[in-house]
Amino acid sequence: MPEAMSRVYIALLHHPVYNKNGEIVTSAVTNLDIHDIARVTKTYGLGGYFIVNPDKEQRKIALDICRHWTSGFGSTYNKARKNALSEVSVTSTLEETIEILRKKEGVEPELMATSALEDPQAGDRMISYREAGELIAGKKAPVIILFGTGWGLSSDTMKKAKHLLPPISAGNKYNHLSVRSAVSIITDRLFQFSK
Repeated sequence: MPEAMSRVYIALLHHPVYNKNGEIVTSAVTNLDIHDIARVTKTYGLGGYFIVNPDKEQRKIALDICRHWTSGFGSTYNKARKNALSEVSVTSTLEETIEILRKKEGVEPELMATSALEDPQAGDRMISYREAGELIAGKKAPVIILFGTGWGLSSDTMKKAKHLLPPISAGNKYNHLSVRSAVSIITDRLFQFSK
């Protein structure tokens, strides 16, 4: 397993994201995203997984689910799930997430953002998965890969990222994967090129 991947963190943002009408909203936490992305994080040896949601009740739901599997009844019922969900942290903002990693790693984390849509303004910020994997392999600083829920990350959030990763494409016009599927595919692509 590439050691470089231990410096990669997933941040799943529930705000600011778009809804189907192009409005900025806060989306809801889902049980499947918590479990499945945690399992990807553990399988590929990533540094951790942040669920980012400004809504206090939504954060409580995420924390309650994680606690059930890491310290509640679920921790004795399913050890594999306990192991995976121990990788999850819950924060209220991207800035809080960055600050946690800055303190933990002692250096400013670098942001990479994902989107299901082509960005005509991306320019040289758009890099291939090979370039991203090689960049991760050569870096000592942590990298946070930003994923959006709903209909994707706000344009302001996208602008905060130093690098943008290409949309996942299967060669047809339909492109609306679940975020947990996108996390799995993108993580595997980066893993292949970070060795």
